[in-house]
Amino acid sequence: MSIHIREFVVNRQDLGKSRWTDRTASLGAGQVLAEIEKFALTANNITYAVAGDMLNYWSFFPAEAGWGKIPVWGFARLIKSNCPAIAEGERIYGYLPMATHLVMQPEKISAGSFLDLYEQRRELHPVYNNYVRVTGERAHEDLEPILRPLYTTSFLIDDWLADNSFFGAKQVLSISASSKTGLGLGYSLHQRRPSGPAVSGLTSARNKGFVEGLGFYDKVVTYDEIESLDASLPTAAVDFAGDGAVLSAIHHHFGDRLVESTAVGISHKDAPRAPSSLPGAAPRFFFAPDQMKKRTEEWGREGYEKRLGESWNAFAAASSRWMKLERGAGEDAIAKTYADMLAGNIDPSRGHLLSLK
Repeated sequence: MSIHIREFVVNRQDLGKSRWTDRTASLGAGQVLAEIEKFALTANNITYAVAGDMLNYWSFFPAEAGWGKIPVWGFARLIKSNCPAIAEGERIYGYLPMATHLVMQPEKISAGSFLDLYEQRRELHPVYNNYVRVTGERAHEDLEPILRPLYTTSFLIDDWLADNSFFGAKQVLSISASSKTGLGLGYSLHQRRPSGPAVSGLTSARNKGFVEGLGFYDKVVTYDEIESLDASLPTAAVDFAGDGAVLSAIHHHFGDRLVESTAVGISHKDAPRAPSSLPGAAPRFFFAPDQMKKRTEEWGREGYEKRLGESWNAFAAASSRWMKLERGAGEDAIAKTYADMLAGNIDPSRGHLLSLK
C-alpha cells in the first residue's frame, strides 16, 4: 500500500523559509496510518524549532537534509491498521507533524494509550511518544492541543518550585508573562496564595492590560519597568523569553537576592542570549520530563495523571473565559499562521487551531 503524504517543512538554518513537500510511505506489519485532523500552533512550537538541535526536536519526524518538521500537538484518526490491538477508526491525541498523515508503530498498548516506537522515534523521550486513545467526548477538546502541552509544563514548573520550597523565594517573577506557559504558571502559583510567594509578571506594554486583567499576578510590569520591582525580596525568576538583555537586567537588579533563575522557553527568539557570568543564582534550564519522571515514580502513573488532570480541567475552565479560538484550514492558512507566530504577531488571548482540510 503506497501512502501519499503532504508535509510542512522549514529551513533549519533560516526558520523564515518554509514549504510544502510530498512523499510516499508504506505501512508495515504492526503499523497504523493516522490521518491528522487538527492541531494547534503556538509560540511553544517556535521554541521547538529554535531549540531543535539542542533538544533533539528535529529527530521526531525527520526531513531531508537541512530541513525540519516542527512538532505540534493535536488529534488524528487511525484510518488503516495492521496492528491487531488497534481498531481502524480510533482517534488519538498527541505529538504530530504538520502533515496529512503519519505512519506509526504502536507498542506498549493499554486501554487508554500506546507508545509510538516507529523507527527514529524508538529511542526518543517517551513523554513525546505517548498517545492517548480518545473515547467519547473529551472535555475542552479544542483547547487541549493549544494549552494542555504548555500547561503540563506550567504545572510541572509550579510543582518543582514548590517541591524545592521555592528556593527560599518570597516572590516569583515570570518573564514573558503573556506567553501561554507563563499564563499557566501564573495561574498555578495564584492557586497557592495567600500562603505561596507573591507572583509578578513581566511583559510588553502591548500585553500589559491583558495580563493584568487575568488576575493571576500580584503585580505586572513592562520590560522597561524592571527597576520598579522590590529588589529586597528573595526572588525566583522563571524565564520564558530567552532575552539576554532582559535576563541580565533582572540579575543585576536583584543581585544576590535572585535565589533561582530558571530558563524554560525562547519566546523572544531573535534576542541575544545572556552573558555567561551574572550576579545572583546561575541560570539553569528546566527540563519538564525530569520532574514528570520524579512525580510519576513518587505518585504512580495514575496519581500523577489524576493530579495533572484535575489541575488542567480547572485551568481550561478558567481559560475558556479569555481565550478566543481561531480556526484555520488549508496550506495557506497554516503557512500564514506559522509566519505570524515566527514574527511574534500573535495576540496572547487567541489560540490557533489548524487543519489541512
